[in-house]
Amino acid sequence: MTQPILVTGGAGYIGSHTVLELLKAGHPVTVLDNLSNANPEALARVQELAGREVAFCRADVRDRAALDGLFRAQPIHAVIHFAGLKAVGESTGQPLRYYQNNVAGTLTLLEAMEAAGCRNLVFSSSATVYGDPAALPITEDMPLSATNPYGQSKLIIEDICRDLAKADPRWHLALLRYFNPVGAHPSGRIGEDPLGTPNNLMPYLLQVASGRRPHLSIFGRDYPTPDGTGIRDYIHVMDLARGHLAALKALPELPGATAINLGTGRGCSVLELVAAMEVATGFPIPRQFAPRRPGDIASCYADCGSAERLLDWRATQDQGDMCRDAWSWQRLNPDGYRSQLTKGML
Repeated sequence: MTQPILVTGGAGYIGSHTVLELLKAGHPVTVLDNLSNANPEALARVQELAGREVAFCRADVRDRAALDGLFRAQPIHAVIHFAGLKAVGESTGQPLRYYQNNVAGTLTLLEAMEAAGCRNLVFSSSATVYGDPAALPITEDMPLSATNPYGQSKLIIEDICRDLAKADPRWHLALLRYFNPVGAHPSGRIGEDPLGTPNNLMPYLLQVASGRRPHLSIFGRDYPTPDGTGIRDYIHVMDLARGHLAALKALPELPGATAINLGTGRGCSVLELVAAMEVATGFPIPRQFAPRRPGDIASCYADCGSAERLLDWRATQDQGDMCRDAWSWQRLNPDGYRSQLTKGML
């Protein structure tokens, strides 16, 4: 059964891929995005790929009047909430901005949903809520902590959702804890388009592969891992997008506020990802080793048993798929969405 879905932050990296999957599944979709870290070209291309239109509202998630207007316009069945600032380093220097945008924005959204009688939410959380994990793989019942304001904002929002579900059993909330999203749509038409210097490994790696940067800096080569570099759980963005649809479908059966890991369940080192990118591109990636960064941990990967059990979902794509699709996006869009703008943008 297809039902109207509101996607906040739907013009962003993960949001745009999820909107595409929603449209392909037949859902009417409305996107609310202030475009502070996104480009409307992403939604223009999503419409092109899906052959269907997206209703778009350029507004901030803290704008209660805009939210109320969207809920009045049609009976929205559920909200997928991506809107939020997400750079760990930036959050350390600008904590008030992160708490205002992420926490206050979510409070405003939940209040608007409550007023409209819409109590179904899929929330974009993060594996950062686990801090430095005591054991691997990471399960949802492990102790929670945060080492930066970004992670703390996610943890606060999760606590708000849990309190809300305890107070009112009519709420159904899926708290999806992402590990490390990478890759792009196989068409190469939509992908990750960071503003300024990338904060994550994959977009930086792509800029080195394309010659925009001279070399990749690998922070730390003395971790207690097989090759000395950090290990993370990289998940293809298309697997992640499908995870949101699975959560949406399962929401009526999920009790209260349910935390669920979305990852592959497999660790991949920095050097392994670089090697996979070299296969995808066909040429070597220049790299230099640098000292460890403060706060980085050696290894982090998920136990995805809850996702399989509760959502009937599992990741299907490997590092080769991730690098192939990411490189296709980079080759076709060397300057991101600014490479070739589609006429008649939203």
